[in-house]
Amino acid sequence: MLMVPDWIDESMVAAAVAQAAARNRPARLDDVRLRVLSEGRCVQTLHVGSFDDEADVLARLHHEHLPANRLRMTGDHHEIYLSDVRRVAPERQRTILRQPVTDV
Repeated sequence: MLMVPDWIDESMVAAAVAQAAARNRPARLDDVRLRVLSEGRCVQTLHVGSFDDEADVLARLHHEHLPANRLRMTGDHHEIYLSDVRRVAPERQRTILRQPVTDV
């Protein structure tokens, strides 16, 4: 999931997909889509480091932070990637980890 500005529309996404397909078609190009995410109340944290190290952060979020604040999960967590993995070393990658919640 990548955040995009509000002015990006379906036609712009379709044009970008077509441009990418004309070169060296990425394996998951057909999965690219534009969606509005309306998830309601969430908790989130900024993870700095390798994607492989996110599990510990999510475990603390789910098993420590949520119970301590009388919250429960209402859906799957998702991630917003802030770094270009092609240009940023794994230890410097930044990812927002978000979890939809509700009160217990």
